[in-house]
Amino acid sequence: MSAHGLEVLDHTVQLTHKWIDELDDELGWGDRHRTFRLLRAVLQTLRDCLPVNESADFAAQLPILLRGVYYEHWRPGKAKSRHRTLDDFLQQLQASFPDDPVEESADAASATFAFLTEKISGGEIDDVIGCLPKEIQKLWPFAVS
Repeated sequence: MSAHGLEVLDHTVQLTHKWIDELDDELGWGDRHRTFRLLRAVLQTLRDCLPVNESADFAAQLPILLRGVYYEHWRPGKAKSRHRTLDDFLQQLQASFPDDPVEESADAASATFAFLTEKISGGEIDDVIGCLPKEIQKLWPFAVS
């Protein structure tokens, strides 16, 4: 057993830090806190675009800690696909950055989707992309149009 606690919790914290560090490197931001806010915003905005079953399938492949972030404040019974347009999607992302807007939010979302494509199985990514409106699908770097 880990000296600090439960091994599964220690592992998910380490893995989450690793994901944030890797995404931060890819973005070139040099700001782990801001990168975490972006990852959180993308995950939650994506979640709100997906049907409930697909949302759960996607979340199952996230590290436990990020799965909790993904589901934070989610009310599936009340969930509507609020982000049907690209503008809706990007506005929701920007809401996480009220004091320091992301200048190129579409590029940041696309970079995050490219990162998730590296981490989540290809079949699941294909399923997720297939559930998204065409406008939002275009944010995925390798989406088939």
